[in-house]
Amino acid sequence: MIYRMALILPLGLMLLLLAACGNTPTLGSGAAPTATPMGEMAGMEHDMSKMTGDEPYDALFIDSMIIHHQGAIEMANQALTEATQPEIKTLAEAIIKAQEAEIAQMQEWRESWYPDLAPTAGMGMDMGTMEIDSDTGKPFDQRFIEAMIPHHEGAIAMAKDAQQKAEREEIKNLSSEIIAAQEAEIIQMQQWLQDWYGQ
Repeated sequence: MIYRMALILPLGLMLLLLAACGNTPTLGSGAAPTATPMGEMAGMEHDMSKMTGDEPYDALFIDSMIIHHQGAIEMANQALTEATQPEIKTLAEAIIKAQEAEIAQMQEWRESWYPDLAPTAGMGMDMGTMEIDSDTGKPFDQRFIEAMIPHHEGAIAMAKDAQQKAEREEIKNLSSEIIAAQEAEIIQMQQWLQDWYGQ
């Protein structure tokens, strides 16, 4: 009992002193302390949430790979109209078909798994070349290959990273498919560079 009184008396004196100063709301008033307005507190919390960097890895991968695939599709569409070698046009059609399907799948996962997550900054990895060189001193088909090989290498690097870090098996399986398909296409394009342009 004496111990409880020893705690209560100092607390009561402190409340009386604070009330006398007139700057602190009484208990239960619901008023916010004047030193830190609620708006500022909300802003601080918002800024802190931006700085945590705790977005799910799988969301970062999806956001990066969708952008990367869109770059490949744009280059492939350009090849459909400008390439002269039928092999390049066939490859371009395959890239468009495969990567449009993968984008649709990733968008479905993104919506299902992270419906409330804002777009992320992605993985922060080098995506490789994202457009075909406009230097007409080289044939278009050569420029396409020289752009698509490093572009594919960027996808492979991201996919290998995902194999180690992804949480969901769906992402790991997709990564394996990306690696297999794009490594095979790189080998084919390197052969064309050698056969057609002596490189």
